Amino acid sequence: MPDLAAREAPAPQVSPDNPCPFLRALVAGNHVGSHVVPLPELTRTIDRTTGKTGLPALIAGVQIFLVAQIANGLGPLSQLRSLIKGAILDELRNGPLDKHGAGSRILDQHAVVHEDEITRLATFGKDYKSPDGSVERGLSASDIKAFMAANFQRSKDEHSWTYAIRRCYYPLLMLGEWPVLLDIMGKGEGRDRYLSVAEVRTLFVERRFPDRIVALLNR
Repeated sequence: MPDLAAREAPAPQVSPDNPCPFLRALVAGNHVGSHVVPLPELTRTIDRTTGKTGLPALIAGVQIFLVAQIANGLGPLSQLRSLIKGAILDELRNGPLDKHGAGSRILDQHAVVHEDEITRLATFGKDYKSPDGSVERGLSASDIKAFMAANFQRSKDEHSWTYAIRRCYYPLLMLGEWPVLLDIMGKGEGRDRYLSVAEVRTLFVERRFPDRIVALLNR
């Protein structure tokens, strides 16, 4: 018989200082803790969501580890702390991976989801036939590239004094966000692979992954 206390346990709280929608869903789903998560544990967890095996999984794991290592700071003390203790997921806001308005703006600095930004995201996509035969709005790799370029351009005039620095740095950060979501959560193969806008909304609003990703996490 299921434990009543376990069934009634409150859902894990997701800190507003964790600005990454993917990590927020991992915390909300109780796949990782909300505070300090050792880098090997975080790497293994995210790596499972890719569904990759063998050498591709190993390469993805190395990439995930390196990104997680710098998430809380680039200085030597921050690096040492990350290696010894792990990533502090509720202290990522204003860290090296925070794009400060150059991103999608779906999630603001107070962790409030802006539905109008999800609507804007959909305007960069087109209709696709999903594997179950239904038609839904989605973004291909080229659509996502156009979306990220527009996001960066939108932030140019608002932060002109740092534009020269951000022009080199932020596009690299963007490669670790939407293209990765497409790789992990996308439907279809090759050039026909797309990221479902409906699933993006669920990820941001409900902090929940599609069932197929949850199945990979629970392996």
